[in-house]
Amino acid sequence: MRKKQSFFKKFIWSLLGVLLISGAITASVFYSRIYQSNVSLDYQKEVFIYIPSSASFEDVLQQLTLEGIIINSSSFRWISERKRYTNNIKSGRYLIKDGMNNNELVNLLRSGRQTPVNVVFNNVRTKEDFAGIIADQLELDSVEIIEAMLDTVFLNNIGLNAFNVSSLFIPNTYEFYWNTSIMSFLSRMVAENHHFWNNSRKAKCKLLNLKKEEVITLASIVEKETLKKDEQPIVAGLYLNRLKKNMLLQSDPTVIFAIGDFSIRRVLKKDLKYDSPYNTYKYKGLPIGPISLPSIGAIDAVLNYQKHDYLFMCAKEDFSGYHNFAKNVKQHNVNAKKYRKALNDKKIKR
Repeated sequence: MRKKQSFFKKFIWSLLGVLLISGAITASVFYSRIYQSNVSLDYQKEVFIYIPSSASFEDVLQQLTLEGIIINSSSFRWISERKRYTNNIKSGRYLIKDGMNNNELVNLLRSGRQTPVNVVFNNVRTKEDFAGIIADQLELDSVEIIEAMLDTVFLNNIGLNAFNVSSLFIPNTYEFYWNTSIMSFLSRMVAENHHFWNNSRKAKCKLLNLKKEEVITLASIVEKETLKKDEQPIVAGLYLNRLKKNMLLQSDPTVIFAIGDFSIRRVLKKDLKYDSPYNTYKYKGLPIGPISLPSIGAIDAVLNYQKHDYLFMCAKEDFSGYHNFAKNVKQHNVNAKKYRKALNDKKIKR
């Protein structure tokens, strides 16, 4: 009897031992699946992944695997299923850190806690260029951006047209979520434009007797004429003098924009005859829209233009980027002759 009891006790303890070991193994497996590091970025401390709006769980898993972000795809799938992430994919730009475990990774992706993108645009010439630059930074299609910009309802709501809509966009750095929609992007740009045109700037604009979009157009010409910040208010004053006298602006950059060949370094006489509403050698007043997206500095250079009597300008013959200014045609012709000679000496024909 005692032998049977002793055997039974041994059996119970052995069974408990097996269960404990089995439980420990199971717990260890679960723990490793959930809490053991499953993100290895080699020499990087962190990377970004971009999950498109149309992505499925399999797409996300494939991206994480092919890019070598996760070590064990099956354990990631296991925790994703239990946390119901497989049917709750949220698009966006996510910051993945080296050493993250499956629990941390799934919680991040399931929560939709994106890291914003700093969208930057400056020195942009055309609407098409602008759309391309934005599409390179956000989950947007450049063609759809153009179509939305030129939508009649949108243009009517903001009081612009297809030619001057570029004046809406103030070059700067803006924070956006990567999966921002086109309309959200445009609405933000409208809000930023309103913020830019504060009472001080609007008052200066009114004193110039120009609309806001006309100031932007003039600023785009000024900036393409000179990148020298200290010279821009002088150039702005020159063109404002011409506008007041109802003179042709005669700006070479407007001719280059009209032709569409931005490699041109020397505008020829035949170019001045190019028929386009942007050609200020043929048509008086400002062009129908900006010839670029001018910087804030250039816009403020127009609003804070320098008062003087200059009516003519010509690039300096030393190619410094600065200009010689003149109050009359006679002096301008002298300056122009010196510059033409410098171009010829350097064999710049076009």
